[in-house]
Amino acid sequence: MSILIDENTTFIIQGITGREAVNMTRECLDYGSKVVGGVTPGRGGRDVYGVPVYDTIKEITDKQHVDGSVITVPAPFVRDAAFEAIDNGIKLIVIVTERTPRYEVAQLLEYACMNGTRVIGPNCLGIITPGKSKMGGIGGPAANTRQAYAPGRIGVMSRSGGMTTEISNSLTAAGLGQSTAVSIGGDPMIGSTYAELMPLYEADTETDAIV
Repeated sequence: MSILIDENTTFIIQGITGREAVNMTRECLDYGSKVVGGVTPGRGGRDVYGVPVYDTIKEITDKQHVDGSVITVPAPFVRDAAFEAIDNGIKLIVIVTERTPRYEVAQLLEYACMNGTRVIGPNCLGIITPGKSKMGGIGGPAANTRQAYAPGRIGVMSRSGGMTTEISNSLTAAGLGQSTAVSIGGDPMIGSTYAELMPLYEADTETDAIV
């Protein structure tokens, strides 16, 4: 079991042609994640490590179901990117970008709540269910990710992406492993807090404790 994502979770990357997003795409694919498309307006028709790039999310969702989106666009465009994802029925959004204006974060979080979409971040590294999938830059390259994270029964949450990995690495070294680890984001205003994620871990029969 796990929370939020598993081996069947499909997601897209908004801003996929950016330098950091290109690296993230490769790392997610190498780990086995199901990245089914990317969006960069004006660059449709290209691909990033075999992942097709589109101008709009609708071009992807018209053809297939998409569970989530990782938003890596510059801060001035985060709100519009989130609105586009929500409007196209995506129910899980991971916002990697930091320093998004608080007023715009408040707007996108309210719109997400109105439409039943869960937001992780902004300013986070994402989510990982070890051995199944990772969504975002959490853990870094696949080899490093496999070293730090291992399947287990401990849920991990931290506002710090680095501490998420550090804590998980210590658990792995102790032979415990993780059910799901979530970097919830370091910005003053974030989508999902510790208190909001705890019930998901509590409902997971294969999570015994939370760090």
